[in-house]
Amino acid sequence: MRTTPFDPADYLATRQAQVEYIAAAYETGDSEFIRDAYNIVARARGMTRIAQETGLSRESLYKALGERGNPEFGTVMKINRALGITLSARLGNPRRRTVLKPSKHRG
Repeated sequence: MRTTPFDPADYLATRQAQVEYIAAAYETGDSEFIRDAYNIVARARGMTRIAQETGLSRESLYKALGERGNPEFGTVMKINRALGITLSARLGNPRRRTVLKPSKHRG
């Protein structure tokens, strides 16, 4: 029996499905899963197209979104713009609550 590798990018054909996939990744709070979700959606949309729209090279995009990637926030924002995604903040799960320490720098 011959099998082919499963690629979730093949099943994210609509913008709505792509946005929902990234939103679900954010819900996990797992940075590696979020990065992987961006990788999958970028491949579904077309990595070359996303690279052109972000002003990044394909190689840089693959590196940032790859298994060992750790994209800078500015890169994520460029990718969001290219994908037509916006981020918003809301109150999260109280179990994940982090106590913020006062900043030493006051403006």
